[in-house]
Amino acid sequence: MRAPFELMALGLFAALVGGVVAALVVGAAQRRRRAGPAGGGASGWVDAGVVDSVVAVADERLGATHGLIDGQLRSLSDELGRVTAVVSRLEADRSRQHGELSAQLRATVDQTASLATTAGALRQVLANPKARGQWGERIADDVLRAAGLVEGISYVKQRATASGSVPDFSIVLPRGLVVHLDAKFPVANYARCLEATSDHEQALHRCAFLKDVRARVRELGGRGYVDPAGGTVGFVLAFIPNESIYAFVHEHDPGLLDAALAQGVVLCSPLTLFAVLAVVRQAVEAFAVESTASEIVGILGDFSDQWERFCASLDRMGRAVDGIERAFGELSGTRRRGLERTLARIEELRGRRAPPSVERARVRDGLRSVQQSAPFSSWAGGPLPDNDREARSPPR
Repeated sequence: MRAPFELMALGLFAALVGGVVAALVVGAAQRRRRAGPAGGGASGWVDAGVVDSVVAVADERLGATHGLIDGQLRSLSDELGRVTAVVSRLEADRSRQHGELSAQLRATVDQTASLATTAGALRQVLANPKARGQWGERIADDVLRAAGLVEGISYVKQRATASGSVPDFSIVLPRGLVVHLDAKFPVANYARCLEATSDHEQALHRCAFLKDVRARVRELGGRGYVDPAGGTVGFVLAFIPNESIYAFVHEHDPGLLDAALAQGVVLCSPLTLFAVLAVVRQAVEAFAVESTASEIVGILGDFSDQWERFCASLDRMGRAVDGIERAFGELSGTRRRGLERTLARIEELRGRRAPPSVERARVRDGLRSVQQSAPFSSWAGGPLPDNDREARSPPR
């Protein structure tokens, strides 16, 4: 965009220079024309012709310069129009971005105000021991639920122990064991340490906070939360409701963890408590699987006993079936063939004893006597009489 402006400026400058030169020439010529008659004849006429030529050339150059200036002005006007459009578009974008920036600034101001309100409420909670305890209990309860534990089944709240102390939470473990959790933690001096304006005040409040933490650990170790004879595990969980406080304690008092473990107290932040609860849940599920496996083993023993009885009965039935099969084979084979041979001999003897005509007459007489002695329906469904069987048998 800068090069067209430079070219237009050079063109305008050249046109102006040309116009000035032409104007000077024309002016000089006109002055000489006016002075010509007084100076003498022929040279005056010559000067007049020269002046006319110069004037014509100057007019021609002025016309060309005028056209060049008009072209440059039109180009400049077009370029100014494009520049105006770009400036208008940039102004619109700037207005839009200014509106977005203003909206973001307002949202930031609102978030800052909300954060200040939340920080003030948190400061009040930390300053009030009762509210601080409720806040810790609420966070611990959320962590327990997030870990998959169910109130009334996996854990209970505010249930007194045999020693008379009342822990905030009692987590139920397999084999009747219980692990207690205390959600109250001293953080007043921690808040004062954060609000301190000088290094000396920070050091004072930091030392006071670490002393409060050690005192809380000793208190939990002597409350009777750890009672293996009464059905508890060998430690109690001390819940620290904030990860930054947990990190602050470990950073400024590295020996506190070992001192707490020596007294049967395990310090837990929300993340470490979730990990501990995950282990507890896995232990409960493993115990359930173990119990179920024992039942399954007992059932498998009963099944094995029943299977042996079934196999014995099945073997006896198989032997019985084999005996029946052998008896049937004997009946359908040996006995049948023996009877068939005997019947064949009988038929052979019958064929030898009487001619067929006599035999047929004897059969007719036998049938007539049978029909007279008993109705046909009494033996129609049973086997045929011997005479009828003889009558139907083919002659030999």
